[in-house]
This record gives sequence, structure tokens and C-alpha cells, in this order.
Amino acid sequence: MKKLKIGVIFGGMSTEHDVSIVSGASVCRNLDKEKYEVYPIYIDKDGTWYEGVDVDKEYQVGEEVESKEDSKEEIKHIIKHMQKFDVIFPVLHGLYGEDGTVQGLLELIKKPYVGCKVLGSSVAMDKVYAKIICEKAKLNQAKFVYIRKDKDEYIYVDKSFNETRYSLEEVSQKIEKILPYPMFIKPSNSGSSVGINKAKNIKELKKYIEYASQFDKKILVEEGIKGKEIECSILGNEDVKASCVGEVIPADTFYTFDAKYNNSKSRIIIPAKISDELAEEVRRVAIKAFKAIDGKGYARIDFFVDEKEKKVYISEINTIPGFTKISMYPKLWEQSGIKYSELLDELINLARE
Repeated sequence: MKKLKIGVIFGGMSTEHDVSIVSGASVCRNLDKEKYEVYPIYIDKDGTWYEGVDVDKEYQVGEEVESKEDSKEEIKHIIKHMQKFDVIFPVLHGLYGEDGTVQGLLELIKKPYVGCKVLGSSVAMDKVYAKIICEKAKLNQAKFVYIRKDKDEYIYVDKSFNETRYSLEEVSQKIEKILPYPMFIKPSNSGSSVGINKAKNIKELKKYIEYASQFDKKILVEEGIKGKEIECSILGNEDVKASCVGEVIPADTFYTFDAKYNNSKSRIIIPAKISDELAEEVRRVAIKAFKAIDGKGYARIDFFVDEKEKKVYISEINTIPGFTKISMYPKLWEQSGIKYSELLDELINLARE
């Protein structure tokens, strides 16, 4: 049987570049070489594309990509290079990869690719608009405020998209009247908890709004939800399946970038220690949210679960989740009966479908 040529793209220009290297190299190593010819494609932080990089090495977050026997070479004709593959597997976390940009390129050259299409990718990447879609789908979620930074002012956008300009002090006072402390302040387009902070008073609120605006002019401010951090993996195009659910025990006060990738005290529990009833509700909501954004292929959906109130709150939709062998997405499917390499096979089949 003729082997499929699979181009695996990783790295990229986002703040999640280092995480993408670890995920992308792991995918390359675990694709079945009896079925596929695997071609790693590395994008550096400046946006230059390369072939001939070493993916046999198990990279750690923060390590630079190495050349394979001095064979690293810049790809000068990107579209021409991509035309030779049967399927493209983007493993680009964050902006310029998970947000619909690369997906748009692949649509233009009519290449099958793994994961969500342009709309699902862009909506899920933008936390504010994902919230709006989930609100329309009547999914339970934390109350939120949407603001934008413009020069030295902040634009408050209400539920009807009316806009009012405020100073930082004024917009913070406005938010205080709408949401209780603690609040989470997030750049709208960022992943791996980059730029996210928790404010317990107005001084911290102002400080963290300014900080979040360094990553994105669009800022989401959410009420804090007390509950377990629960995650669920999704697989499918039309016939969508949800995995068992896992629980995150962060080493920090919430699941920061450092707690995710640098603190060994952070733990995951699979399956999560919640009731069967709540776990089933998480799976139901995960599938509904995935379909609401027109999701395709796969995603990991994050939740907060309040066991006392028996409530499930959707938090975020990740259309290119971490894909190392210890990442939550593949581990949840492993617990549900699909091994890592088999999961990669299924994702490629869904792309071709």
C-alpha cells in the first residue's frame, strides 16, 4: 500500500512557540512509519519556514529546534512545498496557526488538513467571540465583560455591542459594578494561560488589564468560578464523540503557563473524581460547544465544575490542544480506549473525510 505523505507543521510566531515544538515533534515521532512518510515543517519565531529539522529528539519546553545532520533548510516556496503532501497536520498552538490563518492557506491550495476549519479555529481562538457563541447556544459559563484598548483609552463593549470610552480607572470601576472579585483578566487571543491573571481588588484589576493589553487589544474579564478544573477531549466531524473527563490540580492558584509546563507539582487525574451525572453533563456540553463553533476533527474543551451546586461551566475551547504523550488530550482518549498512534490515524482519516 502506498504511504501517505504527511506534513507536520509546528513552532510558529505565537507566545506558545516552545510548547508547539514539543507537541509537533511528538506527533512526528508517533505517526506510524509503516503507513506514512512524515515531513516535519518548522516555523521559527520570525515566521520563516524550514524543513530538515530533528524530531527524533524529545524536546522540553524552552529548547530550540535542532537541525538533522546539518540538513535544516529554509522553505522558500511555501505553497509549492505544501502541494506535495497528501495531508497537512498543523500542530501550531496560538496565533498564526490555531486561529484560522494557516487553515485559510490550506483551504486556498485545497489540501486536506487535520482539525477545525477556518471559522471554528478563529472563533475558538478568540475568547470573547467564543463566549458570545456559547451564550447564544445557552451554555452555562462565567459572567464576563469585553473591553478593547485604543491608545490610552479603554472601550467598554456592552451586550448589544454599544461602545463607551473610558480611562483605565473608569473602566475598572465600571467592571467592579458588574462582576464580583476575584476576577480573571485574559487577552482575548492567547493560549496556554499566557497573559492571564487573577485580580482580588481594583489595584490588581487595573494592573492586569494593562498587562493583558500587551498581548492583545481585546481583553476578556471574567468572574472567578469556584470549582474543579475539568477537561474533555472531542473527536469527529459530524459523528462527534467525547472522551472520559480529566481533572487538573494546578500547583498555582490557577492553571498558569508555569504551572502547566514548569511545575511538577501540577497534576492531572483521569478519570476526574466527579459524579457520573456531572461527567456525562460535561461530555454533553463539550459536544454541543464543539458543534456550535462549527468544529471539525478535534478539540479539548475546558470546564469548571461546581460539585456543591451541581453546575458545569464551560471555560474554553482549544482547537489545537497540547499533543505530547503526557498531554491531556491524548491521555483522555488513551483512558477511553484509543492509543496515541491510533488517535493520530483517526485524525488523519477525519481530515481526508
